[in-house]
Amino acid sequence: MNYDKYESISGSSDSLEFEFTSEGPNGEFRKVVQFSQTSNPDIYNLGFGDKLENGNIDDHIRNNNQDRNKILATIAATVYEFTSKYPDKAVFFAGSTAERTRLYRMAITMNLEELNADFELFGLNINEKESVVEVFRIGENYDGFLVKRKLT
Repeated sequence: MNYDKYESISGSSDSLEFEFTSEGPNGEFRKVVQFSQTSNPDIYNLGFGDKLENGNIDDHIRNNNQDRNKILATIAATVYEFTSKYPDKAVFFAGSTAERTRLYRMAITMNLEELNADFELFGLNINEKESVVEVFRIGENYDGFLVKRKLT
């Protein structure tokens, strides 16, 4: 993504967890990105939020630290790192709210050309009977997203 990102990212040796600090007018907030295996061993869920004192993640907090694009670029960098280590795994992500999922869709749309160079991108819609996965299309609403590193 063509945005500044936080450079001081610490990652676990297995590239399943990354931490960085959001800095802005409302202070400093520890952020964490976690990749956890789903019931499908080929798909990992991307979890993101504020790291709480007890080690849990709160994905509903709004810090309003005016660094949204920098945070999104940093999260994207962790996806690049994760899929570099695990190129055969796909990453699923969705916002904790419809508004955040829409934000992710807009970020993908604005950076689609760059992302398409490295990833296969899919939109996911979930209904009562099934999940429908399709190639990501601009202007479509999705319940979540799936990305997989293109193998070169």
